Amino acid sequence: MSTLISKDGTTIAFEKSGDGPPLILVDGALCFRESGPSRPLAAELTKDFTVYLYDRRGRGSSGDADLYEVEREVDDLEALITEAGGAAYLCGISSGAALALEAANRGIGSPLPPLGITKLVLYEPPFVVDDTRPPVPASVQAQLTKLVLSDRRAEAIKLFMTKSVRVPAIFVAIMPLMPGWSALKAVAHTLPYDMALVRACQQGEPLPTGRWGDTRKTLVVNGGKSPAWMRNGVKALADVLPNAEHRTLPGQTHTVKPKALAPLLTEFFKD
Repeated sequence: MSTLISKDGTTIAFEKSGDGPPLILVDGALCFRESGPSRPLAAELTKDFTVYLYDRRGRGSSGDADLYEVEREVDDLEALITEAGGAAYLCGISSGAALALEAANRGIGSPLPPLGITKLVLYEPPFVVDDTRPPVPASVQAQLTKLVLSDRRAEAIKLFMTKSVRVPAIFVAIMPLMPGWSALKAVAHTLPYDMALVRACQQGEPLPTGRWGDTRKTLVVNGGKSPAWMRNGVKALADVLPNAEHRTLPGQTHTVKPKALAPLLTEFFKD
């Protein structure tokens, strides 16, 4: 493990492995280097890329700040891209895809310089763009913040799973009995961070044209077995991005298997 210092002084923990062009993996909610899809996905990619895994701020071995702002997470990615030599591919999963979108949009219509993102892959950002499911209540982020401030982490996870992810109640009820529950609780305080990234695109409304002006070549991907609302959101995102291709991975869900996703990433980035 290595560390770097982000623009606001926050320590960001990361590791790299493999050989080839730099590729940074961006985790979604409740995931970090030791818990989630990134490590097994990296193992599938290291023969073709130098893969960077990192703990998003507030998770794992990374530090945090007193006040959360999406722009600070973009700064963290900027520091990683600089560490990688100034240019890198980016792959974001779930709300990590929303963060990757924000990073790619840095410098569009603003005086800030763009980041050195060469190409972009977005796997199932959880956008709700129609009536195939209820919108995520606008109050969820405030409720999550209240719960984590009072250290009611289990309740925060259950609220997120039921209201945002729409996991069946019976599964949510047995989650505390499953392996990995303690890892989820350890990062539950970052759930409001992920809601800040996605809440504007979870209200059941069409995605705004022109919201993202980045013209980098982008691949937007969904699983063939994911729910209709998620598949529709992914397709809608591909339609509004200036230079995007849409693909479906047959048989996959939101919990995508690394062995299924890795060949698609390799094909897209090496093309």
